[in-house]
Amino acid sequence: MISIVCPFYNEQDVVEAFFGRLVRVLDDTGEEFEIICVNDGSTDNTLLGLLAAQGRHPGVRVVDLSRNYGKEAALTAGLDIARGDAVIPIDADLQDPPELIAQLIEKWREGFEVVLAQRVDRSTDGWFKSHSAGWFYRIHNRLANVQLAENVGDFRLMDRCVVEAVRQLPERRRFMKGIFAWVGFRTTAVEYVRASRLGGASKFSGWRLWNLALEGITSFSTIPLRVWTYVGLVVALASLAYGAFIVAYTLIHGADLPGYGSLLVTVTFLGGLQLIGLGVIGEYLGRTYTESKQRPIYIVRKIHEQKT
Repeated sequence: MISIVCPFYNEQDVVEAFFGRLVRVLDDTGEEFEIICVNDGSTDNTLLGLLAAQGRHPGVRVVDLSRNYGKEAALTAGLDIARGDAVIPIDADLQDPPELIAQLIEKWREGFEVVLAQRVDRSTDGWFKSHSAGWFYRIHNRLANVQLAENVGDFRLMDRCVVEAVRQLPERRRFMKGIFAWVGFRTTAVEYVRASRLGGASKFSGWRLWNLALEGITSFSTIPLRVWTYVGLVVALASLAYGAFIVAYTLIHGADLPGYGSLLVTVTFLGGLQLIGLGVIGEYLGRTYTESKQRPIYIVRKIHEQKT
């Protein structure tokens, strides 16, 4: 059986079109399937749309979370509940084409345990989003031990053994792309062209994308902490060199260097470095604090099963 996992948050405009395309594609594959729709605390009529779709289409299960926990938590909930031999996460906005599912299944049948859907054209995302994504992948892969495949989102096929491995990772602050990459397994990719959103608006603003990038880097690398050791060493050596220069200048010229302006700049510069360093430490300390409380990643209000 193939499990399709789809988080929904305020996607009432695309529910009907999403099911129209997805169910048609799944019927054509000839596979047994289930569609797990995770309502991530939507404040519009998304839940009503999902329940209506459940009444029209077989194999639909609606998971209603108690509030909005974020896409990473909603995706985790779907993976925990999925029962399929293979699981395919997909977004509801149809930027990830359901028609690619047949190719993902074909590669899975060839023996690959992870089949990535890799975007070869991100022009529909806009200049800033597409370029910032490229910068993120390059920076992350330089800093982190876990290498992320470029231009790959959550849309992929994972064998049951991969899903069970992902479920063993207990962290509360979750960066799913990194978690998927960390577990490994035999992997291949299928390329596709990313389409425009069918309706609604992206829930990821520039600020949320920035925070997601920080989440990804701090989840799988301690290099940002280590960097400040070297920054401190360089600043200390520069201070010693400057002190030696002042002593030599005084011995040669017999007068102190006037330097109220340079002193002020130096103090404020070092203060800024210290605050940045404290911020980096705070990021990791905050993650430790969150993990230590061991709160559940999500809470399910109700799972709506189809009546038999």
